[in-house]
Amino acid sequence: MLYPINLEIKDMKITIIGGGDVAYRKCKNFLEFGKSVRVVSPEFIDSFELIKNNVELVYDVYKEEYIKDSFIVVAATNNKEINKNIGIYCRSCGKLVNVVDDIKLSNYTVPSYVKRGDLLISISTGGKSPSLSRKIRKDIGEVYEDSYEEYVKLLGQAREMIIEKTSDIKE
Repeated sequence: MLYPINLEIKDMKITIIGGGDVAYRKCKNFLEFGKSVRVVSPEFIDSFELIKNNVELVYDVYKEEYIKDSFIVVAATNNKEINKNIGIYCRSCGKLVNVVDDIKLSNYTVPSYVKRGDLLISISTGGKSPSLSRKIRKDIGEVYEDSYEEYVKLLGQAREMIIEKTSDIKE
């Protein structure tokens, strides 16, 4: 069973192995949370051109040296054996690894989510039904539309003012 957690990735080295659609999607997710990543592949789909200024693209085949200093690794190649080797290596070294074609080798998954500024709503079926996660994400996204970004921001400011005033009263 997976444990839900929000992770501060600001200081973590992240590497994605693979240059296809899945690797691109995973890369865009990290970028959405303000984190640049290294992506290693002998070739990349054209979509990577759109984000190449925010990503370190390494045109090469997978080598262990590319993930030695990474804390988070995504194995997203089209080769099951390479993905398996990445998963085994990362787990033995205490790294977080998502093997896109083998949930049993992964020690984390990325849930579907709705993000409105600091409002983050995660949806997961534990890898059992990504299509259901997408449907629920779409439904929730319609309820919690873009205005919630400003709403959460205002609530945060109000909370800070209340905490500040409350601590003044105690003195």
